[in-house]
Amino acid sequence: MADVSILLTNDDGIDSPGFRALYDALSEVADVTAVAPATDQSAVGRAISLSGGIAVEDHELGYAVDGTPSDCVIAGLEELVPGTDVLVSGCNKGANLGAYVLGRSGTVSAAVEAAFLGVPAIATSMYVPIEEDVAFHEFETAPEDYAEAASATRYLAEHALDVGVFDHADYLNVNAPMHAGEPAEMEITRPSQVYDHDAVHEDGQVRLVDRMWEQMASGEVPDPEGTDRRAVVEGRVSVSPLTAPHTTRHHEALDALAETYPA
Repeated sequence: MADVSILLTNDDGIDSPGFRALYDALSEVADVTAVAPATDQSAVGRAISLSGGIAVEDHELGYAVDGTPSDCVIAGLEELVPGTDVLVSGCNKGANLGAYVLGRSGTVSAAVEAAFLGVPAIATSMYVPIEEDVAFHEFETAPEDYAEAASATRYLAEHALDVGVFDHADYLNVNAPMHAGEPAEMEITRPSQVYDHDAVHEDGQVRLVDRMWEQMASGEVPDPEGTDRRAVVEGRVSVSPLTAPHTTRHHEALDALAETYPA
């Protein structure tokens, strides 16, 4: 495994504590090069920079890029670190759970971008149980809080290639609880389909509210057994094996519409 090359990126920025925790853990088992955003790029999804060049600066861990996670993945895999074996994205401060979150998360989107480029990937996030009266952006984390996430990611990066995991999955979406002393169990999950996001219109503004966070903070979620969110809320490391191409089954009703289109 020591000869394996890992490109490490994220969306919280290259100097975030979660990023450093993963870098240190992965460096124990692989050759790791950072190609990550110079600043926080949370929730940008698969946005890319379409005009002009992207500034790249040398960093003690690799490269700091003035761009999005997808910018970093393309620049890293195609130019800065060619021949990369595995792309790892994270560790994000805050969980990325549920099917509806996958497309908006910069952390997960980096893994998706790598998958489209033919490189297996792991996206890792850490669930932070925020109380109702604490603003998420004000919650400070330390590298040691990410010990569980770092351990799980190192384990998967070290073994998943050899046992053929990526013969059946394009990327893994990993979510871990904050380190609490005792090691957590690992569960293979599927993304929850439960969606509870709404909007409140008041005082000339519309406020978007993701009510799942409230339910998670209370320790109660409406997700069935085997889903990512339930596993994490109950203190386990969730690993969801996923594929990147956006496809659907054969659609007879749509075929019929196409046949009757008045060309």
